[in-house]
Amino acid sequence: MKPRKTIEEVSNLNNEARDLVVVITHGIDHELSSVGVTIALGGMTAGLKVSIFLTSAGVDIVRHGAADLTQVKPLDGLAAMLRDFMNRGGKLWACTPCVKSRGYAQEDLLDGVVISGASVMHELIKGGAATLSF
Repeated sequence: MKPRKTIEEVSNLNNEARDLVVVITHGIDHELSSVGVTIALGGMTAGLKVSIFLTSAGVDIVRHGAADLTQVKPLDGLAAMLRDFMNRGGKLWACTPCVKSRGYAQEDLLDGVVISGASVMHELIKGGAATLSF
C-alpha cells in the first residue's frame, strides 16, 4: 500500500505548472493547425507549461513566411499566434524526419524552432504531461 500524501505535498503538486504537449500534424492549409495553436495558447493562459510538437505537414507552419496569410476567422492569424506562443516561452519542436523529407533546414524555420525527434516529447509524457493532437 502506498503511503498517502500529506496536505502540504498535495498543495505543492497543485501549485506546480503542469506540462501539456500539443501535437500538430496539419499545415497552413487546414484549420486544425490554427486550432492546435489556439489550444496551446489557452493552456499557457491557464498556467500550463506548453510545448508544441510539429509532425507531418505540421512542420510547414513554421517555415519562414508560410503562416503569414493563414487565418481562421475569428481567430488571430496563425503567424501572430505562433509569435505569441514563442514570446510567452512556449517550446516549438519540428520532427526531424518530417523537416528533412521536405528539404527544409534550420535556417528555413522561424527563430526558436528546434528540430528534434520525438524523444523530447516522450520525456515530458513520462513525467506526466498531458497530450492533445490536432
